Amino acid sequence: MSIADNVKRVHDRIDAACAKAKRAPSEITLVAVSKQKTVADIVSAAEAGIQHIGENRVEECIGKIAPVQAAAPGPLTWHMVGHVQSRKAKRVIQHFDIVQSLDSLRLARRFSRLAGDSDQMLAAFLEINVSGEASKHGFAGYNWYQDNAVKDRLLRELGELFELPRLDIRGLMTMAPFEAEEGMIRRVFADLAALREELQDSLGVSLPELSMGMTDDFEWAIAEGSTMIRVGRALFGSRS
Repeated sequence: MSIADNVKRVHDRIDAACAKAKRAPSEITLVAVSKQKTVADIVSAAEAGIQHIGENRVEECIGKIAPVQAAAPGPLTWHMVGHVQSRKAKRVIQHFDIVQSLDSLRLARRFSRLAGDSDQMLAAFLEINVSGEASKHGFAGYNWYQDNAVKDRLLRELGELFELPRLDIRGLMTMAPFEAEEGMIRRVFADLAALREELQDSLGVSLPELSMGMTDDFEWAIAEGSTMIRVGRALFGSRS
């Protein structure tokens, strides 16, 4: 199957998931995650209608952006979806349009300072570790609705974060456990959606986006309210 064929198949899956959830496909933004993929692969995806590209590693992506943009049929929006080390934050601001992996107050403060230095706003998502897995980054959000200490800490940290200048916080992002059963995965997605409502009510902020769902679970994410899915393998094939 070509990348264009894969793009159509993913859109068909999105359409079917939205029909089942009684949602409009226009509510879902598809981010093509192109980690370890070539410039030609990304251009092929763009030619098939992809407008949002996600990358996990700063160094790998920097060399792709200019040649992809030169060959693509239109402008693309570049998302950093991987963990950002503080020492690489400046390069992230310079090369990416959106950071989906803002995962700590310390990193938020650094991004805020750097964005101020360059006189720009940084669009970002707050990465929340809802599953509680030690291998995942993000603000600690496991069992936030039952554990008052977790909830209070989240509200305190994120309340301070929303006061920082130069950050345009668009929404929340999470990853579900790999190879877990449907019920567990959907619980993680539902918990993030509920947390968004809690933050909007408690902190008086607007968080229109929920970035959740990947190749194997994005239908369940759409059912639980996702507005943005991050898909790599179903579009580009397996990574080396």
